[in-house]
Amino acid sequence: MASSTVTSAQPERPPRPNLAFRRLRGQRSPAEFAAAVRRAAREIDERVSCDARYVGRVEAGEIRCPNYAYERVFLHMFPGRTLADLGFAPRSSVRGRQPRTTGESRGAGEPYETYDTRDTHDLYETHDNNEESDVLRRAFMTSGATVAAASLGPLGLALDATAAGRPARRAGTSEAGALEEAVRRIRLLDDRHGADGLYRRAAAPLRTAYALLDAGASRQAVADRLYAGAGELAISVGWLAHDSGRFDDARSHYAEALATARTNDDPALEAHAFCNTAFLARDAGRPREAVRASQAAQRAARPLGSDRLMSLLALREAGGWAGLADRVGCEQALVRAQTFFGRGPSDTDPEWMSFFGEAELEGLEAQCWSTLGDWPRAARHARRAAELQDPHFTRNLALYTAELADDLARGGRPDEAAGAGTRVLDLLGEVQSSRVRTMLAGTARVLLPHRRAAQVSTFLDRHGALPRPA
Repeated sequence: MASSTVTSAQPERPPRPNLAFRRLRGQRSPAEFAAAVRRAAREIDERVSCDARYVGRVEAGEIRCPNYAYERVFLHMFPGRTLADLGFAPRSSVRGRQPRTTGESRGAGEPYETYDTRDTHDLYETHDNNEESDVLRRAFMTSGATVAAASLGPLGLALDATAAGRPARRAGTSEAGALEEAVRRIRLLDDRHGADGLYRRAAAPLRTAYALLDAGASRQAVADRLYAGAGELAISVGWLAHDSGRFDDARSHYAEALATARTNDDPALEAHAFCNTAFLARDAGRPREAVRASQAAQRAARPLGSDRLMSLLALREAGGWAGLADRVGCEQALVRAQTFFGRGPSDTDPEWMSFFGEAELEGLEAQCWSTLGDWPRAARHARRAAELQDPHFTRNLALYTAELADDLARGGRPDEAAGAGTRVLDLLGEVQSSRVRTMLAGTARVLLPHRRAAQVSTFLDRHGALPRPA
């Protein structure tokens, strides 16, 4: 069915492999080298989501010149070398770009400018692209996940062209790359800031993605990337709806992603869609649906060979069993999750699972015990999750600490709960998450009978002074 999206096009000039970069990788696998890139980025306070696929594209010559964030990381990894020494083309020679001057800066009105140059796989493709392609790419790339509808003018132009009887331009590798980058941007910004400020703005890139599918693709490989990218974007937008309490919207987006997966026979996307559907069903009070969706996800994921993915899906199943008050079923699923997790990461782990480490494992187990009413055990795992969480991922740190506060409050430890709740309040300037606010509100209600205690009183006063969400 996907083949119907492929239409004839002029052959693109094949990229020239970057042999210099390949030599620098040495005996390390692409995944090992990608991990080294991420470590080097942290050393200089950069954040890039480099993975084995990105390394492969550099070595294949598809990325002729890295963006500025990757440039800084690579030059840090290989001191004394220039971009040319690393096998890259001069920036000024790639797609007509002029070198950036020292004083160059972004316009003051562009959203999230602090993060604009970070964590972007700027592809700078070797083939020719017309102006519409370049503008469409910038609509995804320069504004990030928070792009407002007004910045998606290229989609409007494409639809106008169709309405006027002119053929819509077929999508190429540049558009597929921009779509994939939009997904990465949304995930990064959600990790840092939470969903509430992102959801309304992220819907516009999703409409663009499905417009690209309708326009067709220049090659089958591009069509496959567009289907996968559109499905992943639907899941990301669905998650923003989910995390901000818009459950009906989230269900619709997850169903759209599942349909996209089935249309293109993509088991990886299908497993991801079912995974999020299971999570949503648990949160919406439909635990039996959560169990069935997580089991369907496991069936789709089993041939993919990712133990970490199977671990996460077992945790989703455990959450469903906990919601059904089935302690035995929950414990059995938790054991499977821990067994899969203990086998370690692999090159087959999906890129979207970058959030899933030991902290998330502990956090999801804490939620299971909390649902079962085992507050001491839940608090122990939630505390461990907060301790393990990378502080860069502010939203998850706030989530795990809010879980800890609630478990402590319900377990009869009000002073400790108030202390944890206060730490969450300190993070709310950076995090906009309805989920976290809802959890804090529940904790505050549990602590009300203890308001004579000084620490509890301080927490309740600060919580009561929070501005109400719009």
